[in-house]
Amino acid sequence: MKKFIDRLAAVSSKNESLVCIGLDPDPERMPVSDVFDFNRAIIDATRDLVCAYKPNLAFYESRGIQGLESLRATVDYIRKVAPDVMVVGDAKRGDIDSTNVHHARALFDFWGFDAVTVNGFAGGEALEPFLEYEDRAVFVWCRSSNPSARELQDVAVATCDGEKMPYYDWMSRVVGGWNRRGNVGLVVGATYPEELKAVRSNCPGMPILVPGVGAQTGELDSSVRFGLDADRPNMLISSSRGILYASSDKSDFASAARSATEDLRASINRVLATEGRGWC
Repeated sequence: MKKFIDRLAAVSSKNESLVCIGLDPDPERMPVSDVFDFNRAIIDATRDLVCAYKPNLAFYESRGIQGLESLRATVDYIRKVAPDVMVVGDAKRGDIDSTNVHHARALFDFWGFDAVTVNGFAGGEALEPFLEYEDRAVFVWCRSSNPSARELQDVAVATCDGEKMPYYDWMSRVVGGWNRRGNVGLVVGATYPEELKAVRSNCPGMPILVPGVGAQTGELDSSVRFGLDADRPNMLISSSRGILYASSDKSDFASAARSATEDLRASINRVLATEGRGWC
């Protein structure tokens, strides 16, 4: 099977899109009560406009068995109607290697995700159970988009040769060394485009998942420019609430989600064109 980055490049080119929609169903905001019905309407309205969907597992696990059944139905539906679109399991799992064996089996074998997000705090060896799935991608949480991230992720660390740098910068350099199989990526929030620029320079050839666009008001233009890879975009620009809840009206929430997705794709593609990286 082809590697994730090759399949991502193919669907991005086909749909002329770097847009990833975060499927984060919030019962307090959904205009319909059933999670799968909500997701299905969003998918039907946007599947030709995206390169990926990213269900955040917490939104399903919090609903117990019913939520997990909705997640299974959602993943199965994407496979049926948009089989070339990537499905990223936003789980941020991470533990020692013996536990990660089971995390990896659950996320890759049971759920069948094309990629997952993980927490790399336990180190590269601990992530080996994920990395052994060479046709999938493992996105390591590097620089998150929330304001309090600075409390830890910007702390200066000293390398073995005495150089000092922010923790996220050092982490991206270390994670680059884990990419022996060509299946490692990074999560870097769009709210910090300068940090994204540093990460990209440390990790050429690696895909970057960029959340924080939309409701978190990430700086889109700078994030696209700074996150682009040399040979192919290698980016997933993720928006969740800004697309899912573009309308709270039951009658038009899906069409509003499509309009929001079209707008985001067009904004990204304008930057690509300016950078001489259009799809034509």
